[in-house]
Amino acid sequence: MRKAFEIGGFVAAAVLIVFGVVAIVMGFNGRSTVQSSLKQEQIVGSPDMTPALIAAEAKKAGLTGVTIPGKSVAGLKINSGDRARSFAGYMRIHTLEATHGLTYAQMGRYAAKPGTPAKATDGQGATNDEQYALTDPKTQRPVDNGLRNLWVTETALTTALNTSFLATQLALFGIVVGFALLLTGIGFLVLAVGGALRNPETAIGFLKKPAAPKKLVPTV
Repeated sequence: MRKAFEIGGFVAAAVLIVFGVVAIVMGFNGRSTVQSSLKQEQIVGSPDMTPALIAAEAKKAGLTGVTIPGKSVAGLKINSGDRARSFAGYMRIHTLEATHGLTYAQMGRYAAKPGTPAKATDGQGATNDEQYALTDPKTQRPVDNGLRNLWVTETALTTALNTSFLATQLALFGIVVGFALLLTGIGFLVLAVGGALRNPETAIGFLKKPAAPKKLVPTV
């Protein structure tokens, strides 16, 4: 039974060490892939992408309840998950400034024609009611609210940037878990070897050289 436990200890140690190394390699590869993908987009933060300047802009635009990013990316290349997340936060505020604080769901689908009752609009010149929508003379169809389409672009871009941040965090988690598995495997190996050395008949006994037979001394 003792030999079985020793063999199990060596197997567990080997499995943990292998999984740890694999997790570390995959974590670093994932982190590198995210950074390479971000670099290819050639994104650079605009001059106002600092907490102080964007807060002043938001206040001037009358925005309330917005989350101000804690890090500045002004003039910096967006080449990491942290910077991507900050850039996405600044981009959202820029979009809210353009839409006067309205989100996609709060905006009307169509541009409202002159004389539309205020209750039929979103308060910013757009409406969801086709009878009050401005009509394109060529197509005779309601004119879309261009600012609402801006939110579609913003959502797509910020989602991609936030996904980059999430991928970076997952890669970091994988690296941490990998080191934990590696250290645990080494610990198992030390315990298994220690137990084997204390036991004269072990599962790795075949690795030991057989002891030389003792010579018998004749007695007188």
